[in-house]
Amino acid sequence: MRIDIVTIFPKMVEAPLAEGIVGRAIAGGLIDVRVHDLRDFTTDRHRVVDDMPFGGGPGMVLKPEPLFAAVDAIVAQRSPEGRPYAVILTSPDGERLTHRVAERLSRQDHLVILCGRYEGVDERVRQHLATETISIGDYVLSGGELPALVIVDAVARLVPGVVGDQASVSGDTFARDGLLDFPQYTRPAEFRGLQVPPVLLSGHHADIEKWRRAQALERTREHRPDLLNKEKTP
Repeated sequence: MRIDIVTIFPKMVEAPLAEGIVGRAIAGGLIDVRVHDLRDFTTDRHRVVDDMPFGGGPGMVLKPEPLFAAVDAIVAQRSPEGRPYAVILTSPDGERLTHRVAERLSRQDHLVILCGRYEGVDERVRQHLATETISIGDYVLSGGELPALVIVDAVARLVPGVVGDQASVSGDTFARDGLLDFPQYTRPAEFRGLQVPPVLLSGHHADIEKWRRAQALERTREHRPDLLNKEKTP
C-alpha cells in the first residue's frame, strides 16, 4: 500500500512516521508513505498557499491551485497504476473515522491525504478533487496533520503483515463485533491486594472467552451504549 500525505508542515508528519509499528512497516517495505510539502506545488516566489476568503470573514483559506497540482504530480508519478483509490481531505465536518472506514481503506493500494489548515480549503477542492472527507472527532484542531497520522496508523495496522500477531488485530476494540475491548491483566496475579479475576487463571478457555464477552458487553453498555444500537455495516 502507498499513502501520500500533502501538508504545509511536513516535519510534523515525518518524525512520528519513523517510530513504532508504522515506522517498522515503512522500513520493512510493507507500506510506502510519502510526505509532500504543499509549498513545493506553488508557482510564485513567495510560495503562497493561502488567501483571504471571498465575501470576507476571519482567517485564511487554502488555495485550490497547489492542492490540485500536488495530486496531479502524485498521479503522474504513479501513471502506470492510474489515479489513487481515495483522495482524503481532513476536516472536522467530514465522515467520522471508524474501524469500518479504516478496514475499507486498508484494502486499497493507494491513498492520498490532504491536510486541511486555517479556516479550511477552497470548496472546489472538496467538490472536485477530494473523493471523501474524514474527521477523527467532534473537535477542531489547528490542522490536518494529526488526523492524517491517525488515519495512517488506523489503516496501516490492518494491512497484512504490519502487526506481527494478526489475532491481536482481529481482537481489537471495535473489531470484535463492534464492541469495546474486555479488561486485560498481566503478572503479578496479586498487586497491592488487588487480584486478577480467578477465571483468567483457571485455564478453561471456554469460560475465559465467555467472561471476556460479558465484560466487553458491560464495558460497551457503560461507556458507549450507542455502539450496541448501531447497525453493523461492512
